[in-house]
Amino acid sequence: MRHRKAGWKLGRNTSHRRALLRNLVTSLIVEERIETTVTKAKAMRPHVERMITLGKRGDLSSRRQAAAYLMTRDAVDKLFEISPRYGDREGGYLRIIRSGFQKGDGAEKAFIELLGSEKVLDEKRQKRAELRAKRAEETRKAMEEAQQAEQAQEEPPPSGAAE
Repeated sequence: MRHRKAGWKLGRNTSHRRALLRNLVTSLIVEERIETTVTKAKAMRPHVERMITLGKRGDLSSRRQAAAYLMTRDAVDKLFEISPRYGDREGGYLRIIRSGFQKGDGAEKAFIELLGSEKVLDEKRQKRAELRAKRAEETRKAMEEAQQAEQAQEEPPPSGAAE
């Protein structure tokens, strides 16, 4: 029986598990959406919710507590930027979306994202699509120029009438 055995060990010792969860929480706050296994997503949920609650408080003490847990200063700054978005919400700041199975070991994968991050993710997708289109256009131009140069080399010089 699993009575009074809360949490997940994730097949790691204590320090490794703590470092893993800190890294996942930091990545989620910076990126607003990450892909991981379902078990890791469920294990990190309470940590992310606690960080957002600290961000909602917004005082110096909570900023120091968040800085002690999160791995980068950028993550702390971003946390205090996005936390007001959840002002009237009492928890439930995350969404876990199952996305299939991992190729190697068959572990179930999931996207975990902050609620309200749809706008930011759409902007990122649009920027990526524009960059991809720009690269494709540059590649197409380079290929056309290469073909024109190749055709210019293959054409024999015109035989003149001055012989």
